[in-house]
Amino acid sequence: MESVTNQSIFEEIASIVGKENAFLLDVDKLKYGHDETEDYSFMPDLVVKPHTPEQISNILKKCNEHLIPVTPRGGGTGLSGGALPTKNGVVISMERFNNILSIDELNLQATVEPGVITEVFQNAVKEKGLFYPPDPSSKGTCFLGGNLAENAGGPKAVKYGVTRDYVINMEVVLPSGEIIWTGANVLKNSTGYNLTQLMCGSEGTLGIVTKIVFKLRPFPKKDVTLLAPFTSNEEACRAIAAIFKAGVSPSGMEFMERDAIEKTQKYLLEHMGQKVNIELPDNIKAHLLIELDGNDDEVLMNEAEVILNVLEDFDTGEILFADNQSRKDELWKLRRNVSPAVNAYSLTKAEDVVVPRGNLPALIVFIKEVGAKYGFNSVCYGHAGDGNLHINIMKENLSDAYWNNEVNEGIREIFEEVVALGGTLSGEHGIGIAKRPYMQMALGDVNLNLMRGIKKVFDPNGILNPDKIF
Repeated sequence: MESVTNQSIFEEIASIVGKENAFLLDVDKLKYGHDETEDYSFMPDLVVKPHTPEQISNILKKCNEHLIPVTPRGGGTGLSGGALPTKNGVVISMERFNNILSIDELNLQATVEPGVITEVFQNAVKEKGLFYPPDPSSKGTCFLGGNLAENAGGPKAVKYGVTRDYVINMEVVLPSGEIIWTGANVLKNSTGYNLTQLMCGSEGTLGIVTKIVFKLRPFPKKDVTLLAPFTSNEEACRAIAAIFKAGVSPSGMEFMERDAIEKTQKYLLEHMGQKVNIELPDNIKAHLLIELDGNDDEVLMNEAEVILNVLEDFDTGEILFADNQSRKDELWKLRRNVSPAVNAYSLTKAEDVVVPRGNLPALIVFIKEVGAKYGFNSVCYGHAGDGNLHINIMKENLSDAYWNNEVNEGIREIFEEVVALGGTLSGEHGIGIAKRPYMQMALGDVNLNLMRGIKKVFDPNGILNPDKIF
């Protein structure tokens, strides 16, 4: 394998994108060696910023010829290390692929480049009365291409589904440099293997996406937001299944334990100068943030009444009904800032396990037992409506040696319990490098070997995003 810092190879790659879009100096490359995952850092040899599929094709052909590792990168908001250049080599930043190419109002579709920021896209289609539901907490900075690579979800996934449910076609540059479309711009397609869905969640290991065709929905005109306090984490999680059993399908069902709310209130006040007024009596240990949406006020109010009736059977505090948009925005700001708040407080290991939602109460109890056993604190929150729980394990005063060894044994025990409860390792963050050591327990050798075989077909020389997933 040749070094990309070989001057002649660098000049060839630089000539593809223009020297102003190719970076060798450490000061220019530093931010491309890390993301939001723990404290990982890997310095790339070279960072390039192409802006056409043909440029990416030529870069990959050159790197394939010289067996140079290539790591595609989006907005750098990942939480699994999926876009880190663990073998150095070339980072291909997709930040110049930032155009919304078309919004087809007749067919409810949009064609975009992968470097478009998720919230920018959501706002653009909303202006036309349309709706793109995948809604990760980092939507103000993350890229659509990264959402696709990790199959991101967010709060609205409980009703509307995740990223892969909205992708119908994409343009992809393969590691060989060939450019393909994975499907057709249609809603039904039974023509061969579904390469479009295979690319979703593949974490940049099979190809580099350069265009995405998303399907859209009409934007719901009405919404209702409730904040329900509970006397225990387990009681809050038990209430979730009861709400669904009563026939209500919320557009958001978010769980936050007390510590998550306290830390986020403090973070918003100290870092943003914003005070969120939520009463936290001593007996309240968890909250559910519940959103309903649709187009009929009467239907939504009836569903809210059903939820209130269900919660009468649970040990709750006073339920807050957000009666104006400002209050709704305030509650969602609280939820969306839990992750940065916890990370501002301590270095964390951020896990996003998923189990059948009926098993959430047992999982919460187990997580706290493991924390007590290994001496670490955790803050739990997440998309409880679809069983996707975020577990932020905090380093606080633990030594580096303990953090990197014993705590990982605790995480392994949590993952083993997740699998035993019928769940799996990630609902939306992906595997990357952070969860790679635990993949065998979740999938077994047969499944992993099938995945390795697929990777070999797409990338026989193993140059594209190496060291990820398996």
